[in-house]
Amino acid sequence: MTEHAHPPGYSSDKSAILSRLRRVEGQIRGIEKMVDGDTYCIDVLTQVSAATKALQSVALSLVNDHLGHCVRDAISNGDNADEKIAEASAAIARLVKS
Repeated sequence: MTEHAHPPGYSSDKSAILSRLRRVEGQIRGIEKMVDGDTYCIDVLTQVSAATKALQSVALSLVNDHLGHCVRDAISNGDNADEKIAEASAAIARLVKS
């Protein structure tokens, strides 16, 4: 993990992000119970898809926060703007590959 001196861009949304992640965690536990209970494959896949979409939504929110806070601040302050843009690009590339 990378250490940064400034608070993360998602600081103002932290409670909402944590809430969304807890919901995803609940969805995963539900999927485990479905598999343990021998639920029909398509029904399990539907829930896996829903959990995946929920995580993607969290990821997009974090990317938006990074662009709107960290990248914008770096550009405004003349600090490592290229580095912040490269970080965002790499993160987006990882999201697209997953």
